[in-house]
Amino acid sequence: MASAPIDKKKVVFRAKLAEQAERYEEMKDFMKTVVQKSVPIKLNQEERNLLSVAYKNVVGARRASWRVLDSLSKRNLSDTDSDAEAKKKQSYAVQYKKKVENELTDICNDVLDLLNDFLLKNKDISAEEKVFYCKMKGDYHRYKAEYLFDITGCIQMASKAYEAALTESKELKSTNPIRLGLALNFSVFHYEIKKNKAQACSLAKSAFDNAVGELEDLTEEQYKDATLIMQLLRDNLTLWQSEGDAPDDDESAREMS
Repeated sequence: MASAPIDKKKVVFRAKLAEQAERYEEMKDFMKTVVQKSVPIKLNQEERNLLSVAYKNVVGARRASWRVLDSLSKRNLSDTDSDAEAKKKQSYAVQYKKKVENELTDICNDVLDLLNDFLLKNKDISAEEKVFYCKMKGDYHRYKAEYLFDITGCIQMASKAYEAALTESKELKSTNPIRLGLALNFSVFHYEIKKNKAQACSLAKSAFDNAVGELEDLTEEQYKDATLIMQLLRDNLTLWQSEGDAPDDDESAREMS
């Protein structure tokens, strides 16, 4: 038996309160409820952004924790302990990292289920909505590829989602923030996951150059939104083009939520 529809405005308001209080776990749960129990299943721009911000903050904290624990698990945690004690401490770090990986997997799968089972199943969505959701799908498969041992499947799924978003984005203006954000994150995927610096630079440069030519037609607010992401594209290009032939794992590119 289907559950009764929710009071969407009330739950969205609670998500906004949670965001203001920086209680992102609860914000995530509120927006998950909005997706699962709204009738019809359709989010406006503000609601899409709330969903994205909630999950981005929840997963972002774990991604940062994982990077720290990954580094600690690969080196000697003490110069004074015996070899046996040092190995034991390293083992603790590995176990802790695994705990964070399990949390990351749960969060990523949670988002992907919402996208696949609800949001992308809705046939009544615009090109902008589809780009937004397919980009999210690519992002969360990319996050899984950052830490899973067998990343081939994650890379393939991320590529497929990003390519679908890229195809659909041709219907949007080159200055559209969602189109620019897609180019930004897709280029980061090529650089950090696929280790393809040339493709990353090409995608980022193309998006930046195409948008520059249309900036004069924008309102002040549209100009501000577009140039914010264009600056991130340029920052990444500057970083990537200043390096040698191989990506530097110590430098993280800038991306969008």
